[in-house]
Amino acid sequence: MRAVIAEDSVLLRDGLAHILRRSGWEVAAEVGDADALIAAVEREAPDLAVTDVRMPPRFTDEGLVAALELRRRRPGFPVLVLSHHVEQGCAAELVRSGRGIGYLLKDRVGDVAEFASAVREVAGGGTVLDPEVVRRLLTRSPVAALTPREREVLALIAQGRSNAAVARRLVVTEAAVAKHVNSILTKLDLPPAPDDHRRVLAVLAFLGVQRNAAGSR
Repeated sequence: MRAVIAEDSVLLRDGLAHILRRSGWEVAAEVGDADALIAAVEREAPDLAVTDVRMPPRFTDEGLVAALELRRRRPGFPVLVLSHHVEQGCAAELVRSGRGIGYLLKDRVGDVAEFASAVREVAGGGTVLDPEVVRRLLTRSPVAALTPREREVLALIAQGRSNAAVARRLVVTEAAVAKHVNSILTKLDLPPAPDDHRRVLAVLAFLGVQRNAAGSR
């Protein structure tokens, strides 16, 4: 598996490359701005891009805009965004682009094994969102029907957690988690369907995303 890294901080870029290589990835390119990211992906055709949000020249949302452009050019292309900030507009658009995306806050990524797991999840077509990203995006969505506990469960699901992992984190039984998940799916009008991954669709629907926006689910 091959990855491209876009990060303007040389030290952080080197650290990310080291972690990826230790996890079995080949780092095809390391770049410092959004234009170079797009060029590297076009040139190297990697399996994943890991990108910062704020990069030269404006240090606003260049990385996210580049991620969206990559997804436009290559639908479903896995992108993991790392940032100190939650850029709500572009982040919501990234989530609407379908599966194979991640958005993690840098100051909350302290566990190398968890980060490596998130990389694998996104590369495999999964969705991994930091709970704070979910919380910020939820302020833009109709969430009144969900209880605080259901929102907490859904935030953990957005991180790729299984029912067992959610139960351990919340110190409840798996049966209680399953009950919450069923309630969430019911309230979000997500009945069983053979072609749908309902847990991912629940996160997307929770952010106000229509089913047909999921594209390549």
